[in-house]
Amino acid sequence: MSEDRLSDTTGRGSESIGLAEALPVSAEEDGSRPEPSESRSPQLPLPPALSAPSGESWLAARRNRTRLWWRGASPNLRGTVYMITALLVYAVMVGAFKHLGTAIPLIETLMIRQIIMSAVVFVIAGRSLPLAFKTDRPGLQIFRGLITLASMLCGFSALVHIPLAQATAISFSQVLFVTVAAVLILKERVDVARWIATGLGFVGVLIMLNPSSEGLNVWALLSVGGALFGAGITVSVRILGTSERTETILIYQGLVLMVVLAWPAWALWVWPTAEQWFWLVLLSLFGTAGQWLITKAYQVGEAAALAPLDFSRLILAGFTGFVFFAEVPSLTTLAGAAIVIGATLYTMRRNARGRIGSDLSAPP
Repeated sequence: MSEDRLSDTTGRGSESIGLAEALPVSAEEDGSRPEPSESRSPQLPLPPALSAPSGESWLAARRNRTRLWWRGASPNLRGTVYMITALLVYAVMVGAFKHLGTAIPLIETLMIRQIIMSAVVFVIAGRSLPLAFKTDRPGLQIFRGLITLASMLCGFSALVHIPLAQATAISFSQVLFVTVAAVLILKERVDVARWIATGLGFVGVLIMLNPSSEGLNVWALLSVGGALFGAGITVSVRILGTSERTETILIYQGLVLMVVLAWPAWALWVWPTAEQWFWLVLLSLFGTAGQWLITKAYQVGEAAALAPLDFSRLILAGFTGFVFFAEVPSLTTLAGAAIVIGATLYTMRRNARGRIGSDLSAPP
């Protein structure tokens, strides 16, 4: 399963958060008025420990402190907050997909999800919506929409039928496929060390597939397919990012998916119950929020600092699968995941070094 990361399409953003005025906190009055007396000493205010601020003043002071902390936080710290929040949101979305299972056809779920996501994007775009429809690469936009659909079909199908931890661990192989695609399509150079790491990563994937005398698990293979198509999404975004807006990419993704899914969703339509509608709307809104949060995280923070946080998805997936679906990760899943994570971390570090080196050698 893969949600496309649009970090390559936008630059690092800045937060412009104004400071709220601090509301004074005064001591409570006891309601009694002292008798005037020349010898009476002036009344001293109650010490802070005895003063009881009102509820509004306490909340305002707390909000003010939070704004001050947020404004003083480093870009990577703010990006980390966005990233961790996105992963928590995605955990809810994945759990909702797993909960619906096969009760609602996957085609129908994806159609409803995309309609809600597109509506949210249209509202956010507002008056700039006509500008967001302008594209210099309509063919590549359509191709990206198709491989996004393929990635979703493969990834979410596997998610329903295999343990969450296994599906999540296999999805980490997307970085390995990106390395291969960068050489074949983007004509990037990859050194021997990264090729070795990529090869070891694929060995980890094979361990998680756990081949037996009966062959490979079909659903696990679909999870690998989702990672493969997810790598295609990443490469296409790198190309589109040189000329296209983020809203344009999301809008064309929605149009392609809705056009392709319209007839199959109608043919396979099963009217959801009230409880199923709740989960459908929830996963759609959380999916949209997660995509926005990840995009914001990479706008604010550095990719090399944030990317390793993505592996906490495995912990969240294992926890969700164990608590809500009584799933226990197998030893082969844990062993293969360890190899894939190690190879991926090494690849990302090498990529970061290569990027820094190219930036330093570039002319001013």
